[in-house]
Amino acid sequence: MNFDDYRGIWVFVEEKDGVIAPVSLELLGAGRRLADKRGTELAGVLIGDHVTQLAATAFEYGADTMYVYDAPIFKNYRTETFMKALLACTEKYKPEIILYGATSTGKDLASAVATDLPTGLTADTTILDVEEDTGLLLASRPAFGGNIMATILCKKYRPQMATVRPKVMKALPREAGRRGKMIEETIPLQEEDVRTKVLEIVRQTTHKVRIDEADIIVAGGKGLGSESGFQLVHQLAQTLGAAVGASRDVVEAGWIGHHHQVGQTGVTVTPKIYFAIGISGAIQHIVGMQNSGLIIAINKDPAAPIFSSCHYGIVGDAFEIVPMLIEQFTKALGRKEDANVGKV
Repeated sequence: MNFDDYRGIWVFVEEKDGVIAPVSLELLGAGRRLADKRGTELAGVLIGDHVTQLAATAFEYGADTMYVYDAPIFKNYRTETFMKALLACTEKYKPEIILYGATSTGKDLASAVATDLPTGLTADTTILDVEEDTGLLLASRPAFGGNIMATILCKKYRPQMATVRPKVMKALPREAGRRGKMIEETIPLQEEDVRTKVLEIVRQTTHKVRIDEADIIVAGGKGLGSESGFQLVHQLAQTLGAAVGASRDVVEAGWIGHHHQVGQTGVTVTPKIYFAIGISGAIQHIVGMQNSGLIIAINKDPAAPIFSSCHYGIVGDAFEIVPMLIEQFTKALGRKEDANVGKV
């Protein structure tokens, strides 16, 4: 394999219902940084039906070139159709790196493409870098239960590929009117050639909280002692109008549902303010909230690792500190204090 034939950083631009997925915009920002370091172009691959107009948005968020497959056969995501389009594009233009969002679609497509090429694939990456001279992608992710950060390399094959968790990268500021080169591609694929058919799409409405969209999150850990102690987190969150988050230990103990879990095996969040109460700060939790705007930690152990990742740390008993915070926030926000505050 001649590595000199492979040039350029690509992002699979995922869309749903005519809107580019936020993680794809984040990856365009990360890809722009890698492309500039390598002195090469950043390209996006967009596959769908009636999606050509979305290329303009990708240009405004950093793409230099967009390869677009726009046809009715791509109306709904199917592994077979999208894989054939992306494989054809990859074999024709030979990128050195392809990035995908670690969504259900991105992970499915990336694994299928990696198997067929074949090449390496790093899953659920949280840190990306590239060697300027060699173009070797440095894809880092938590490993061994989150106890270490492993940097995974693909030295023998191209393109190098990685799926990247949503919310861990930052999109560039939108540059309105920025333009690029659009290349419309086609493949000779007919509906009768596709083995899977979409018969119906059922959309279910859920009332579960979306903590990945919250501006303020109050998260609690096993340091709160018990499920009744964890109610302190709910009280502070209610006072602030915040979402409730939790560490893995809390979820596994059954104190709260899994959709509240922040971390490697939960949700990655980037709120403006993140309270970590009674959370020790294991790496598997840190990777899920480290990009928060302001991190405030409360823990009675002065040596807790969380204090290495927060902006403000309070060493002390949460059952003494949090009620005082609730009292002061209640006064500042002009709300009637809950008579049950601190009664856990």
